[in-house]
Amino acid sequence: MQSQRIITAEVNAEQIARQVVEAQLAELAAEIDQVESYSVPHSSFIARLAEVLGQHFGLRDSDLISLKQAAYAHDLGERIMKREYLARRGELTWDERFDLWRHPILGEQAAAQRELSRQAQLLIRWHHEWWNGRGYPDNLSGEAIPLGARILRVLDTYSALISDRPYRERFDESVARQIIADSAGIEFDPRVVKAFLEIVNTQR
Repeated sequence: MQSQRIITAEVNAEQIARQVVEAQLAELAAEIDQVESYSVPHSSFIARLAEVLGQHFGLRDSDLISLKQAAYAHDLGERIMKREYLARRGELTWDERFDLWRHPILGEQAAAQRELSRQAQLLIRWHHEWWNGRGYPDNLSGEAIPLGARILRVLDTYSALISDRPYRERFDESVARQIIADSAGIEFDPRVVKAFLEIVNTQR
């Protein structure tokens, strides 16, 4: 009986610790969204859907925790960079694009300093990798990209598409879903796209 109470207390303490970390990450995510000039929650939206997709694919609890951590903090590198061009109207120059491509690596390093799980750090590093190998920073492709990073790639893109950005107005959700579908097998894992579309169509 005593041992059972100890186990229960340990489980409760672990759950409280997770909730505290998640609350801190949600607050951080709001700061990141402000740097990126999102007028509506971006990172928290991604975190919510990432958990749903992760459960769909049967991820373990520890993997789901890392995925949510990465979803909240995926653009932490942009917060560190604090580039004025992120809030500027108009397209980025090539020099600005090359500069921006550093943010996943900076995000990985910052996540390590915040003691996020190593898995979360790598998901942050690789959330801009493309299914066909044309992404960055490491040009990973296909199954070499962790599933969590493939999930984040779809959700990050979709959330950006349905949000007003400094350089364009938001897309209608149906148009955004079609853009995602058209890029399956190119930018996105087709399995993740299929599951994502099923989930968002169900939630409509």
